[in-house]
Amino acid sequence: MRTILVPLDGSPFGEHALPVAIALARRGSLQLALVHVHQLIVPAPGPAGAALYDPAIDALVREEEAAYLADVSHRIAAVWDGPVTMTLLEAPISDALCRYAEELDTALIVLSTHGRGGIARAWLGSVADRLLRQAPVPTLIVHPGDGAPDLSREPPLGHILIPLDGSSLAEQAIELGTWLGQLTHARYTLLRVVEPVVRGFFVNGVEPSVDVEAQEVAWQQATAYLEGVAARLRDQGLAVVPEVRVGRPANEILECATACGAHLIAMTTHGRGGVARLLIGSVADKVLRGSTVPLLAYRPEEART
Repeated sequence: MRTILVPLDGSPFGEHALPVAIALARRGSLQLALVHVHQLIVPAPGPAGAALYDPAIDALVREEEAAYLADVSHRIAAVWDGPVTMTLLEAPISDALCRYAEELDTALIVLSTHGRGGIARAWLGSVADRLLRQAPVPTLIVHPGDGAPDLSREPPLGHILIPLDGSSLAEQAIELGTWLGQLTHARYTLLRVVEPVVRGFFVNGVEPSVDVEAQEVAWQQATAYLEGVAARLRDQGLAVVPEVRVGRPANEILECATACGAHLIAMTTHGRGGVARLLIGSVADKVLRGSTVPLLAYRPEEART
């Protein structure tokens, strides 16, 4: 049975991935795999010298972590009767999650952007960022709210925004987004951002000017491209709206998501021009940090590092 992998760190923040994961598992007849990555417990060194590893303390912590996963599984069972597994993995965290995702028939990893301790122990920029770079399967990153999540609440996922840049790598987000959209009967907005076409350089206080003719050509090309993609998707019976914007890609993606009321953004983390136009750490990273809706992302195999 295909699996949704849900990494948990023991905090309510981390558990905000659960409502989305449960909803998708329910709709797709998938299994949930709850995982916690155990990290070796080594006390801080005291005045007498270096601290020694205490296997009894480590075993106790493992028992507490296993009990936590069992408690989460029990709470899930109160709202959903589907299959749930529980596993303790060994650190390092991102490597353990990637290996385990490959061992399972994993369809998706779902996690929150930060966990235990809030910003001071942020997953954003560490585990979530590394999974975007390394994970062998798509990763859905959820922004946590305040307090404990309501596991019985099904989050809205009926409108998916798919940013494209004209490359075949970026278009892999279409298959990714429509796969998830089939589970939620979603409609789609396709976005192509045309970056400003300017001529000249900023010299002695004189700003470069917009090349109006070149800008219009780029706009028309982007419009024709999106209309072609939208037509193919409409032939599959999907509800699709194409939109072209001019500006900086990350800013326009975030503004479009707000303006069109998107519930989720689906994009690959690698786009036009290969390594020279690497999106992770730039566009995808800015979207992840600036968005208030979940980000469904996948890095094509040939682009992983």
